[in-house]
Amino acid sequence: MTKHEEYAQRTEEFLKELQKTMDFEIVDVEFVKEAGTWYLRAYCDMEGGIGVEDCADISRKVSDWLDREDFIPENYILEISSPGLGRQLKKDKDLIRENGKEVEVKLYKALEKQKEFSGILKGFDAKTVTIQDGESERVFERSNIAMIRLALDF
Repeated sequence: MTKHEEYAQRTEEFLKELQKTMDFEIVDVEFVKEAGTWYLRAYCDMEGGIGVEDCADISRKVSDWLDREDFIPENYILEISSPGLGRQLKKDKDLIRENGKEVEVKLYKALEKQKEFSGILKGFDAKTVTIQDGESERVFERSNIAMIRLALDF
């Protein structure tokens, strides 16, 4: 585990404790560098959707904890936000929650000369994800999936 993965993991562990006193769900936590700036991001949600005030409340508590613990030597920006409409499905709990919904699957390597697929999420196991694409089912190796997210329907 890299030190940046450790920062995200420690923060997620704190958020899991915070969930016991606040009604929200942790979707994902990441520590990433974008355009030369480090970001510690926590994506949170709640039943009926998370609002700006909810994110601000969580952010204050995480910020106070980070100030006390002081384990990240890099300069970074803390962001607590909603995962958004086109949220990525990274964990098994995400796939369980969104089973039966339309998703987009992007692959690392082309399959049948194609890297992007969409369809209804039908199931998954430790090694594969299955979607219903029209009349046929497609099974993808999880190791070849770059990203799965909810499909945006405008």
